[in-house]
Amino acid sequence: MHLGAIATYPVKSCHRLEHERADVRLWGLAGDRRWLITDEQGRMLTQREEPRLTQIRPVLAEGALVLRHEGAGELTVPAEPGDLDPVKVWRTTVDLSRAGDEADVWLSTVLERKVRLYYLDDPTRRPVNPEYANPDDRVSLADGYPLLLANTASLAAVNDWLAEECPAEWPLPMTRFRPNVVVEGAPAWAEDGWLGRRIRIGSVTFRAPKPCDRCVITTTDQETGARGREPLRTLARHRNVDQGLLFGLNLIPDGTGEIRVGDQVTVLD
Repeated sequence: MHLGAIATYPVKSCHRLEHERADVRLWGLAGDRRWLITDEQGRMLTQREEPRLTQIRPVLAEGALVLRHEGAGELTVPAEPGDLDPVKVWRTTVDLSRAGDEADVWLSTVLERKVRLYYLDDPTRRPVNPEYANPDDRVSLADGYPLLLANTASLAAVNDWLAEECPAEWPLPMTRFRPNVVVEGAPAWAEDGWLGRRIRIGSVTFRAPKPCDRCVITTTDQETGARGREPLRTLARHRNVDQGLLFGLNLIPDGTGEIRVGDQVTVLD
């Protein structure tokens, strides 16, 4: 098995960045989900409510975030601490820095609604769900865990089901599932057997505490923002475990280091 792809998502729910290498930090991959958009009342916005977020293409520059949109050009936002507001990210409330009026206005124009941009200036502020983690585990602004792993053979299995049962939405790309790391060379659904074990990618070791329960974001075309019905209908038929539609495996780093496309992937324990 080897690492086939790496991706980060600088702004939660916006477009991805693809990498040949990435630095693993204890809270996730460097640069992953350090920024968050909220509505005017400070409520977190994701593609669940706003699929147009797919059209915002962030790039990380030296000490800054560059936001790009086809109709609005680009805006550079300094990655600096600012005034802190408490923002609820699922079950946790975390203090985030206001990015400033210019970013708020730019994004509000793009999304045609009043929004705010926030920055997680200190990525050690947010703990991982203690039910599945150690007390000192931390996560950025990802849904719940520092990294998400997916398996190309499992995607091929989903696409086989789609070809038979819903050819109108076949095939689906891996980008629908928004993973950080993609494993190649493993059998389909091998990751089910990795739950509770340790996985080494290159020289970095991770724990696998929980499978990933998928939501409506997987039905959203990550290039256009168009929304369909798959893969949730197919996952509901074939991968429904205790009312969770499973695809992918959450990871928590045990240490730091660099991972590269092509690195060997080994299941330990």
